[in-house]
Amino acid sequence: MSSQLSPIDKAKFVAAKKATDYVQSGMKVGLGTGSTAAWLVRCLGEMVQDQGLRIKGVPTSSRTAQLARDVGIDVISLDEAKWLDVSIDGADEYDASLNLIKGGGGALLQEKIVATASDQMVIIADISKKVEALGAFPLPVEVIPFGWQTSKTLIEETLIGLDVLGHTTSLRMNGEAPFVTDEGNHILDLHLNRIGNARQLSLVLNQIPGVVENGLFIDICDAVVIGYGDGRVEVTDITKGTNEQSAYDFLDEDNLFSDVMD
Repeated sequence: MSSQLSPIDKAKFVAAKKATDYVQSGMKVGLGTGSTAAWLVRCLGEMVQDQGLRIKGVPTSSRTAQLARDVGIDVISLDEAKWLDVSIDGADEYDASLNLIKGGGGALLQEKIVATASDQMVIIADISKKVEALGAFPLPVEVIPFGWQTSKTLIEETLIGLDVLGHTTSLRMNGEAPFVTDEGNHILDLHLNRIGNARQLSLVLNQIPGVVENGLFIDICDAVVIGYGDGRVEVTDITKGTNEQSAYDFLDEDNLFSDVMD
């Protein structure tokens, strides 16, 4: 496997592999969306098939749900689960306080609901996602289709009075048509460059008519698992106040990950 993976994919894989330490049989687990979260789903699927792991998975998107079913994970809805033991997801950015920007994959609404309905939220990522200040990655904001251009104008006007460097927004597209979330909404990407006060920005954005939710995850993440291309893994757990490092050796063999190269 290692000969087929780029360093960035190796980093994602080892982060996902290490994050499975947070999962035990009998748990209800939130399953994130995106390329790094896909590695996690595959790792858990391998444990279900080879080690007899028994979990209930609550996916944060339709594509994660399909992948989970494909690898043998028992998928249920959040309404069925009611509450989760842990949710594990990727991030587009995270800072030293483990505040996040999420939503690059377009599933921020379900991701935030699932994360806040969990005893513990764990982020898996490669080291490139760590930043001193959030905002280099465009901040996704989910808006309803009705009057989205009005919502866009209101957001841009609001940004002028906030501690951000950029003030432009763009409608996320899927080819020549607007991107549509699983809830049938659109996403506006805010090009802010730097966010000075993420908590204030999150609160203000969610007061704008038409805004459903934004991609700032503040005081939600409990731990971050960072993978490196050489197989090293670093785990920072703010609830325990710990920082631990370990490493994985790669084996060149076919397994569940042979077709995951995104």
